[in-house]
Amino acid sequence: MILDLLRPKQIYNSIFDIPLERLYRDGIRGVIIDLDNTLTEWNNPELSRQTVEWLRRAERIGLRLCFVSNNSDERVRKIAETVRVPFVARARKPRRRSFLRAMELMQTRSEETTVIGDQVFTDMLGGNRLGLLTILVTPISKHEFIGTRFVRLLERLILYERS
Repeated sequence: MILDLLRPKQIYNSIFDIPLERLYRDGIRGVIIDLDNTLTEWNNPELSRQTVEWLRRAERIGLRLCFVSNNSDERVRKIAETVRVPFVARARKPRRRSFLRAMELMQTRSEETTVIGDQVFTDMLGGNRLGLLTILVTPISKHEFIGTRFVRLLERLILYERS
């Protein structure tokens, strides 16, 4: 059913609530991560110290990381280079190509890859189409692109629809 492609497998308030060690024990080796409103506020060019520490902790556990963002190459590159994480910019999520490219960069297969993001119609749909473990986090900020604010209304209907 189409709604199943939109629903995340797991939901957390923030990246900091995600049990990284458990993901690793369960066989996850690669983490595709959205930027805007997942790791940093929309259009914020920097990651918080706490977020950088979370990324480093994930790497110490043994997880490989890749940022996948619909944002511009310049914006994504600036952030990715500061933490030395590979990236796919102008991803056109939920298209499969960007997720496949991220898995290629991390050298992971779909059954050992998760995608973490704040949007149902981009991050969750893209990940679910490839059979990835999808993890939805609450957006960091309510300040977003106007089109995204409209989509949030539809997301609420999908997430709270009783099957």
